[in-house]
Amino acid sequence: MAVKSTAAKKSTKAKKSAKQEEPEEPVWTYRGYHLKTSEFVTAMVHLFRAEIQRANVWRQRLDTTTNWAVVATGATLSIAFSQSNVHHAVILLNTLLVLWFLFIEARRYRYYELWSYRVRLMETDFYAAMLVPPFHPSPEWAESLAESLLTPSFPISIWEAFGRRLRRNYLWIFFILYASWVAKIWLFPTSPTTVQEFMKRASVGPVSGEVMIILGLIFYTFLTLVAIGTVNLTQATGEVLPRFGDESSPAVSTPSVDGKTKGLRAWIAPRHRRRQLLALIITGKAETVSNRILSDLGRGVTAISGKGMYTGSDRTVLMCALTVTEVHNLKSAVAKEDPQAFVIVSPAQEILGRGFNPLEEK
Repeated sequence: MAVKSTAAKKSTKAKKSAKQEEPEEPVWTYRGYHLKTSEFVTAMVHLFRAEIQRANVWRQRLDTTTNWAVVATGATLSIAFSQSNVHHAVILLNTLLVLWFLFIEARRYRYYELWSYRVRLMETDFYAAMLVPPFHPSPEWAESLAESLLTPSFPISIWEAFGRRLRRNYLWIFFILYASWVAKIWLFPTSPTTVQEFMKRASVGPVSGEVMIILGLIFYTFLTLVAIGTVNLTQATGEVLPRFGDESSPAVSTPSVDGKTKGLRAWIAPRHRRRQLLALIITGKAETVSNRILSDLGRGVTAISGKGMYTGSDRTVLMCALTVTEVHNLKSAVAKEDPQAFVIVSPAQEILGRGFNPLEEK
């Protein structure tokens, strides 16, 4: 019995030592939070479900707005063609109402794209990367997702949203309204015998028929130009498009020789990109502060000699390029080494080089 007891104790000790020798699960630490890998993945799953729910809610709102336009058009045409004494202006009023619905839907579509933007980030650079070993997500996906959460901005322009919803649903509604308006003038009460009679019927109050025809042509020409001019704007991540963030895709706006988009496309194309900042730190402890920034943020620091004109003492100015999600870390790093430092954070027009957009010769 004593031998068995001794063996059992040795087995228990061996199990305990094996458990102690097992490597601990890596811990994700950020701003005082400590999360294990499993906890981080769980948090990402809940965030993904929340963004999916948001996108679905706004998608339903898009369908609701389209239903408003269809129901209003059907009711208007039923009234206009059911009685001959109903003036054709009701179709024009319905056209303006449908145009207002289109603007509402375009605005809702931008909100829908905001949530879809985050969903696509997680799908392509987190979940998809997990399915293809080794797990190697894009280095910028978390930065882009964090920036979208901290400073939300629409990923597409209002013109892309307007043009996309126009082509998908509303262009056909507008053409039906235009054809119905012409048919209402032509058929009721009887078919006109001359062009002058048709023009007279097309008048609305003091506005002559010729002016109404010209305004109609201008309106539909405008819609056609918007539909055609925005056809190549494919920044909408909620659509079935190439992988998000693929800048080599021809769908993304093509720059000119000097690297800038010009013409009508530059006016209507979205300008969504990561916010880039430049920090200037005036400190008397340049060495320790710069080492802290290098270790905590992993960002390069450039020292510039300066002189305080008020005190007359020499000071070192540290220059550091960073993104909006790193500002808190920068402040914490500087405060730890030199609480008396003077920090200036300003937006940068463009930052090229390692850690940001690549510097390429044009």
